[in-house]
Amino acid sequence: MIILKRGAMKKILLGLLCAMFCFTAAAQTPATIMPGFKFYTDKNVGFTKADIPSGRPNLIIFFDGTCTHCQTTMSMISKRSKELQHVNIYLISLDEFRTMNYFLEHYGKPFLGMKNVKLLQDKDRIFIPLFKPIKYPAMFVYSADKRLQIYSSDEHDIPKIMSLLKI
Repeated sequence: MIILKRGAMKKILLGLLCAMFCFTAAAQTPATIMPGFKFYTDKNVGFTKADIPSGRPNLIIFFDGTCTHCQTTMSMISKRSKELQHVNIYLISLDEFRTMNYFLEHYGKPFLGMKNVKLLQDKDRIFIPLFKPIKYPAMFVYSADKRLQIYSSDEHDIPKIMSLLKI
């Protein structure tokens, strides 16, 4: 019989749970059809899939304002904002709006004031279970009919993403 010190069993169980989560997250398949959702604007107004203008491709970026990889990716994409004027762009985060606004002002400044760009908060924490991203930043390109064309968390895929978004 093995006798464990007090708290050791708790640590072992926590480690097993973390390992199971990591393997499950790695095995997730991103949503191939845009799921129904409700995120919130800075005025606390709900924004749903039904609010997305039709007939345009959609770029959804799920980010964390403190993530350096997200900051680099946003800087790279926002520099090409003129090429994205015909695309619905949704920047979604679990962060508070003050953090998201800081992030956009410092890393996505070209997007400020663009009518096709929406900054949305996932205050109900539904993005991850619905869209199934693997890590930050999660970039999803959905066609005008809301079917997934590409999912990536790698800034090296930005040229591929941009080519898919050209009409």
